[in-house]
Amino acid sequence: MSTQSPTAQPQPSSTEDEIDLLALIGTLWDNKNLIVAITSVFTILGVAYALLATPIYQATAIIQVEEKQPGLPGMSDITEMLGSESEAVTEIELIKSRSVVGSTVDKLHLAIEAEPVYAPILGSAIARKFKGADGELATPISGLDQYAWGGEKLAITELNVPDALYGEELELIAKESGRYQLFGPKGTPILEGKTGEKRVESGFSIYVQSLNARPGTRFSVIKHRRLSAIIELQEELGASERGKDSGIIALAFEHKSPEFAEDILNTISQFYVRQNVERQSAEASKSLEFLRKQLPIIKKDLEKAEAEFNSYQVKAGSVNISAEAEALLEQVVEIETSISELQLKQAELDRLYTRDHPNYQAWRDQMAELQSRKNQMDKRIKGLPGTQQELLGLKRDLEVGTEIYTQLLNSIQELDIIRAGTVGNVRVVDDAAVDVEEPVKPKKALIVVIATLLGGFLSVALVLVRSALNRGVENPDDIEAIGLPVYTSIPLSDEQRKLDGVGRRRQAIRKKHKNQHPHDLLAHKNPTDIAIESLRNLRTSLHFAMLEAENNVMMISGPSPNVGKSFVSGNLAAVVAQAGQRVLLIDMDLRKGYMHKMFGMQPDNGVSDVLGKRISVQEAIKPTRVGELFVMPRGVIPPNPSELLMSQQLTDLLNEVKEQFDLVIVDTPPIMAVTDAAIVGRQCGVTMIVARFGLNPIKELEVTKQRFEQNGITVKGVVLNAVERRASGYGYGYGYGYYHYEYKSDK
Repeated sequence: MSTQSPTAQPQPSSTEDEIDLLALIGTLWDNKNLIVAITSVFTILGVAYALLATPIYQATAIIQVEEKQPGLPGMSDITEMLGSESEAVTEIELIKSRSVVGSTVDKLHLAIEAEPVYAPILGSAIARKFKGADGELATPISGLDQYAWGGEKLAITELNVPDALYGEELELIAKESGRYQLFGPKGTPILEGKTGEKRVESGFSIYVQSLNARPGTRFSVIKHRRLSAIIELQEELGASERGKDSGIIALAFEHKSPEFAEDILNTISQFYVRQNVERQSAEASKSLEFLRKQLPIIKKDLEKAEAEFNSYQVKAGSVNISAEAEALLEQVVEIETSISELQLKQAELDRLYTRDHPNYQAWRDQMAELQSRKNQMDKRIKGLPGTQQELLGLKRDLEVGTEIYTQLLNSIQELDIIRAGTVGNVRVVDDAAVDVEEPVKPKKALIVVIATLLGGFLSVALVLVRSALNRGVENPDDIEAIGLPVYTSIPLSDEQRKLDGVGRRRQAIRKKHKNQHPHDLLAHKNPTDIAIESLRNLRTSLHFAMLEAENNVMMISGPSPNVGKSFVSGNLAAVVAQAGQRVLLIDMDLRKGYMHKMFGMQPDNGVSDVLGKRISVQEAIKPTRVGELFVMPRGVIPPNPSELLMSQQLTDLLNEVKEQFDLVIVDTPPIMAVTDAAIVGRQCGVTMIVARFGLNPIKELEVTKQRFEQNGITVKGVVLNAVERRASGYGYGYGYGYYHYEYKSDK
């Protein structure tokens, strides 16, 4: 059993709440290659997308909405009393109405989607580069004749499908001489036809107006419901007023085809203007119809008033109207005429507005004022003599009737002219136009910048997350804080990695083995390597530690696989042997030991054979190319390694060899994987564990120490292996969990 040796006193670990900015920058610098690589990939993808993405063009048009004139002459008087608001908001909704948009969908057959099928990834980009004459087709790439490569066109003006196939993709394949074949969603043949001829079959009907493609070229055909096409166009159509109450409406539409975008806006503008003209003409027609119905009534009233006036003159003889009565007559006629005009306007107001509308309220105020003036005139007339009153009443009725009848005839003539020459209150200022030199999408520079920034952000985030999740110990102070002195830190050897690379390639060719281990002894190949210099420091430290030990047997173990304990064991043994001591290296890893590979020998006739009493100790000890260094390989992999190590033969083996050698180094399996190290450690004077930089969490080392101590073994110290030079330095906190490692024999 090993003796108790002084160890570093455990120091309470402190958790740093503040962010170490230098460590953060150092972490990013350590992973600069990864950050640059990811950012470069995103930049390349951004450039590729910007170059290959389908360009989107924008067509624009401008429409002017003029102030709407009232249906009846004189209606503007009432409107001006309250002011008028811009009608652009209402007109925008009319432009995007189903009536206007639906007519556009029908005229341009937008419910039918027919597109050539391009080759994946680069097909559409190659087709866009083709600039041939009208009707000319691009030459296909060999073996890909079924795809479109530029110049292909398909125009379908009628397509009807069963309800279940609305929105489903059909396939049309071009044939010879303008013929074609239509297939269903699952490749089922539907019908065959020819351009210019309507085909009806099995619930399908189609009329292909034109087809320009090589035989075998495929087209994707989709029939949308009319309402779906209308809603989609409404969402894609942009309409906005330029300036407040300006009456100028800007229309915009984006599409990959500039010609198609122009057609859409021009067609919408045409249908909108036509609808506006029809609406204005309809208003004039309705007003004209109303006035013509009133004309016979007014004429009849006029004839009646004229007859009564003539009859009174015949009856009473020639009677002159006084000057006072003449003045009252003019005023009364003016008032009565205004009241009659307002009564005619009432029908127009009833048709246009509710009774609570401001315009209707204004009309009622005007009517009340005129009625008040009329009542005042009536009171003054009652003050005249009876003959003058009667004559004045008859004369008033005649003149009022004549004035109203004359105005009515003038209004009918005006509305006839308006109806015949109606142009509407909207006009197209600018027809649709597209800047084909500058597509609005994609924004190439912006995409590249965003892709680069996104790549940089994600790469930095990845580095920081990896750093946060990496609980492996990197600071020797953290190890000493749990009571384990660090005897040395071994830098990661580039030379050893090169040696292992050669071995891996040879091994992959020979056996395709999945595990990678050192295949050569670094202390022999490159004794000046910095890692070997660190092992020489360890040799010096162990010289004094062995003086306090009860025997000259040293066990080297580790918490988990792949920490480099066999690398440390083999090269440490070589370094000690090079100093003139007689050293025996024993591979006690009876499951996966590979120490024999480092010395270029076979694993047969080793430890397991000695423990199994098949050979003697001396037969198992084998010389190496390092003069004073001898090796005892693992031997044949036994079915019961732990039971063999618990036998008396292990004690006999160690007792025999420790008398023959100055130092015996025993390489054992990881303690967190199997219990072999706990069995062997009881008979060793010194126990060292190897931890790998950035791999083993500090809690794992603490659990390893506790497990050895539970078996009565004191861990002398730790060797921190494969230390990497990093700008981030030390000083990270760690979490912990449960550790379990699979450790099976290689067969």
